Amino acid sequence: MEQSAVTPSTGWGVLHLYYRVDPALPAANRGAAGAAVVAAVESLEADGHQVVVQAILGHKADLGFIALGPDLARLQRFQQELLAAPLVPEWSYVSLTELSEYGATEDDERARLAVEENLAGEELEARLAVWRERITHYREQRLHPRLPAKATCCFYPMSKRRGPGDNWFELSFAERKELMAGHARVGRTYAGRVLQLITGSTGIDDWEWGVTLLADDPVVLKEIVYEMRFDPVSARYAEFGPFFTGLVLPAAEACARVGLGADGRR
Repeated sequence: MEQSAVTPSTGWGVLHLYYRVDPALPAANRGAAGAAVVAAVESLEADGHQVVVQAILGHKADLGFIALGPDLARLQRFQQELLAAPLVPEWSYVSLTELSEYGATEDDERARLAVEENLAGEELEARLAVWRERITHYREQRLHPRLPAKATCCFYPMSKRRGPGDNWFELSFAERKELMAGHARVGRTYAGRVLQLITGSTGIDDWEWGVTLLADDPVVLKEIVYEMRFDPVSARYAEFGPFFTGLVLPAAEACARVGLGADGRR
């Protein structure tokens, strides 16, 4: 019996799945395995979900999948379809799209416009109307993102430190919000060059957040992470998990690159 939909009350479910091709898989079966992967991806997309397929660089895995959408039960079925392809699971991560609790409010923006730009009255209200439209689009993209077709992708999980002297969760909300505002300013300097998707996993996986970065130029992936390492949010309070980097490709091409193409070569 088909599992009924499991839909978060806010946002979407996100699976980061990393697999290895079984070296013992006979060459005669490799083309069929690749076709099964392509069919699983196409079926999930037909059901209103998104999949970013990657041929992974390095030896942590062969194939990577970022699958996201409204139904956790459908995402779970997708991961089982990949196992049946067959692919050997190497690593996975479960998270949900979310809004940042530190995002600017309308009162924050009103105060900023009054203090920094000396606006008041109708001019201030007009600027606020533009801000509301922009923030509505931004929040929708955070909760229900449409991931673009970039050439490369990097993913890593992270948590905030809770050690003596550097415990993020002992800071006041105002302190945390001020620190995150500085962190966000660094990220905004990469707008247009890298898409950043931050998903939450506190209580549902080993780390607290997942960071997905998509860019056409792989140098930008390195630059944004390096620059943010100097920000106090990272330098003092962040712990990082493993990094997975891959080439973003159509499913059939990614499969062919790891030996699951029509000719079965590896």
